[in-house]
Amino acid sequence: MAHSKNSDTITTLSRRERQVMDILYARGEATAVEIHSAIADPPSFSATRALIRTLEEKGHISHAEQGLRYVYFPSIPADKVKSSALKHLLTTFFKGSPTELMAAMLDDSATKISDAELEALESLLRKARSSEQ
Repeated sequence: MAHSKNSDTITTLSRRERQVMDILYARGEATAVEIHSAIADPPSFSATRALIRTLEEKGHISHAEQGLRYVYFPSIPADKVKSSALKHLLTTFFKGSPTELMAAMLDDSATKISDAELEALESLLRKARSSEQ
């Protein structure tokens, strides 16, 4: 039986469960075969099926029948999980500091931030600053 879970429980998943959820959030939906092939260093296929079943029992994913196969998708919309995931990232890796997070993103040479994105960030900072006053 599926249990309703809130978005805060996404951070309490095991590493393998998070991998499955990451795949489903990135793709929107996937079959068990697609999930299994997308997992880095995957467990056995039966273990992947067990992960999927567990996540469904916990209420994190649902499925729809498409022909002879099940297609799985997240039960909790990404926008609801986003806030919880970001808070977890901030507290775990950046001491709760948005400044440290932004500095890491801006210093990361692998992250290319366009001029338009920088302008959008500047606009958000101006808006945040004016709402504090």
